[in-house]
Amino acid sequence: MNILNVAAVMHRSADAPQPHAQSVVAFGETLVDQSPDHSVLGGAPFNVACHLGALGAHPVLMTRAGKDAPGEQLQQTMSERGLDKRGLQRDPARPTGRLKLTETATGRLSGLPSDQAYEHIHAGLARMVGLLVHPAMVYFGTLSQRGESRRALRELLGAVDSRVFLDVNLTDPWVDADTLRRSLQQASVAKLNEAELTRVGNFLSLEGATPEARARELVTRFGLERVVITFGASGAWTLDAAGSIVSVAGKPLPQIVDTSGAGDGFAAVFILGTLRGWPPAERLARADAFARALCQIRGAVPASQDFYTPFIRDWQL
Repeated sequence: MNILNVAAVMHRSADAPQPHAQSVVAFGETLVDQSPDHSVLGGAPFNVACHLGALGAHPVLMTRAGKDAPGEQLQQTMSERGLDKRGLQRDPARPTGRLKLTETATGRLSGLPSDQAYEHIHAGLARMVGLLVHPAMVYFGTLSQRGESRRALRELLGAVDSRVFLDVNLTDPWVDADTLRRSLQQASVAKLNEAELTRVGNFLSLEGATPEARARELVTRFGLERVVITFGASGAWTLDAAGSIVSVAGKPLPQIVDTSGAGDGFAAVFILGTLRGWPPAERLARADAFARALCQIRGAVPASQDFYTPFIRDWQL
């Protein structure tokens, strides 16, 4: 890919720090990842909120959990991590979301049952919390917009004057072109990996033979501030509304233990950098470095705050 020419860009006024610069609503699914040997809390909004909180921001996880043991675990974990619980709803009738992981000879398969608590985030409560928090950024993905939660997201975004970070998650078979299109219409910044950019191009009939051309059409068609494209070990790049591209090349890792949640870590640091006014090149480099560090530990969220200490020190947070 011949896009790794680092452009020195003048970032737009939209990239400058905003009011309520540390408040982020992370909207969507909280899931218990269940495998034969263990269960762990997860879901992209949960992971992003944990990272942002550990790095000194003020995340509000807006989700819905059952009145069951995993729901109690979620509430306790949020308390232990010092997360704002105003966005946590409890559902008396439906279970906390579950993602069932099964190891097979050909790899890992996942199952996501329907009618779980996170699909029924209450719209009125979402709106009320949004008005109370006044977030600078709302984070959401495409996977969370199932059931009543779609309306809750719409009510939340209608109630706040904030930027919107869309983390595209094209997880089969829960891929919906209408949801993707609507999500992009609501977004300020969209993050995708390289494979997702190709699939989005096919879904939306984007013109252009190169990733840059497709990203440029995404920005233009949906009025985005920028798109952010990750491509694993090779690094990441971002294109803004002026057409300027900034990139970071990947660095070799001594070992890869677990890549799950690396994209969520990348998103969290990029959001933090956006709200703190870091230049785009710095945002990319720091987000990429953080994601790579996560790949060297087990799990999507570190168990200890010690993991974050070098980043807090080096980034002067």
